[in-house]
Amino acid sequence: MTTAARASVEGTALGGSGDVSALPAEEIEAAIVEVELGMNLAFNRARLRWKESAAEIAPELQPAGYKLLSYIARAGEANAHQLAEVFEMDKSVVSRQVRMLEELGLIVSRADEHDGRQRILTATPTASACIARAHERNRARFHEVLGELRPEELAAAAKVFRRMAES
Repeated sequence: MTTAARASVEGTALGGSGDVSALPAEEIEAAIVEVELGMNLAFNRARLRWKESAAEIAPELQPAGYKLLSYIARAGEANAHQLAEVFEMDKSVVSRQVRMLEELGLIVSRADEHDGRQRILTATPTASACIARAHERNRARFHEVLGELRPEELAAAAKVFRRMAES
């Protein structure tokens, strides 16, 4: 991709006024491939971070369990049905992870007073503190990587990620 084409694509993606329609199809395709490769690398890095964060809390905690625990800690409480929906996981996977989180003493469950079939899951204070530390480390990494961008560039990047997530 030429420097001019890259600047036009980056300018447009980051809120600039680049005219993508003026670019040759091959250059647009090359830019899309670069975005795809970058996203794959970012997702691989995120999976590695989840694995590392899970292991810091408990060596046997799996990344899926870490994500569920993180959600429960942030939300305050949740039930298995909500977790399955939010993470688009099979209920059996959620059930196994919840059981592991309970066995590790990271969550407690109680009967749902409105629906006796459901259990309300809450992170223990220790788990909440561990999750807070992990989130702080992740925020520090984001600040380190993204801290030099202008606010409008960050807003445009967030918009691109939301658009990808919603498609």
